[in-house]
Amino acid sequence: MRWKQFLTPVKNMSANEARAFMAEHKEGTYTLLDVRQPKEYEKSRIPGAVLMPLPELPKRLGELDPEKPTIAY
Repeated sequence: MRWKQFLTPVKNMSANEARAFMAEHKEGTYTLLDVRQPKEYEKSRIPGAVLMPLPELPKRLGELDPEKPTIAY
């Protein structure tokens, strides 16, 4: 997967660590990225999450703000 070369390696977060990060940071200062399929997103999602299904990610990387931390799930 060539698109991985454009991402900065980061430490994985547990669900609890992600919740704590989101609680400590104002919405809009980070991107919450949902990489699941649209039907999964419609069924349940985290408020404020942006849907960008994993197969579309290489074409849509330009939509992400590189200045903001991104939490993908």
